[in-house]
Amino acid sequence: MMFLLAKRPKTVQKIVDINIHWSGDDPFTFVSHHHDTYPKGNSQMAPPIDLIRGRNLGRDYQERFGFRMYHGRVVPGFPMHAHWGYETITIAEKGFVDHFDTEKNYGRYGNGDVQWTLASSRYEHCEMYPLIDQENENPVHITQIMINLPLDRKNGENHVNNVWAEDVPVFEKDGTTVTLYCGEFDGKKTYSPNPGSYASSENSVRILKIEMEPGSSFMLDALAEGIDRNVYYTSGKEADMDGTKVGPNHRFKMKRKTSLEITNGPEESEFWILEGKPIGEKQAAFGPVILKDLDEVRAGMDEIRIKEFQEWPWGLMDVTNPIEMGRELHRADGSVERPSD
Repeated sequence: MMFLLAKRPKTVQKIVDINIHWSGDDPFTFVSHHHDTYPKGNSQMAPPIDLIRGRNLGRDYQERFGFRMYHGRVVPGFPMHAHWGYETITIAEKGFVDHFDTEKNYGRYGNGDVQWTLASSRYEHCEMYPLIDQENENPVHITQIMINLPLDRKNGENHVNNVWAEDVPVFEKDGTTVTLYCGEFDGKKTYSPNPGSYASSENSVRILKIEMEPGSSFMLDALAEGIDRNVYYTSGKEADMDGTKVGPNHRFKMKRKTSLEITNGPEESEFWILEGKPIGEKQAAFGPVILKDLDEVRAGMDEIRIKEFQEWPWGLMDVTNPIEMGRELHRADGSVERPSD
């Protein structure tokens, strides 16, 4: 049931409806928030054929039987596709992602791991959701946040790095759990591990997930001059924000230099908070490309169409890892990174 706001909280500048896709403010360009409950996997790490029959395979965004296939035709997920001119933080809260790219990195991460992919230049990768559990359901919660790059940082080197779940700061106090994916909170700090990222302390970029038990409260101080804050209410029933009742499935763009106070209602709620200093540059975007102007974007799209299949080193567009692989990141030089390293 849609929650209708009686009035807008006094500290809120704008309210926008959200679903699995969220709008954002500079430097954030786009967010995908995927929650799917996949059935137990078969020998291909895929759903059984009777649950995917009749879908628009290759572009399945309609939730049926509790899940979507997205662009996958066998294993759910996103076969080979391009990025160019921005960084993506992929937060695998539940489930696993099999990742392959044109830099010849590959691996598997999930269940709390975070991957930072800085695609300064043309870059292709695939991200598939293997259904590893053959006996039970495979819930997959993936949140992808795209962070733009200033023009002077585009068309440089690409970088891929993981932050394993064991290294992600989590805070629990008085019925509230805060997970810090980027920025500073309560004496801890973590930022993108990629050189050239805009997600750094100098740009006040912060990404928080807030999970609240019924009746719990959460507060944030006002931000410094020139920093924007957006609050995404993703699940729950209702909460009090700065003295006004609000409901889920909304984005709240906060007025600058205002504090934030949330008191949760009768059911568990989840909020996400995205903050940062705007880049403030005029740029052009189309599809997977964000560059200086439309001429550069068109040239980039042409280059992708010509070269993406020629330069893909993995054969299959929807390649996956063996079912027995653990949480690993393999580099082109043969090195392997694991959570225990």
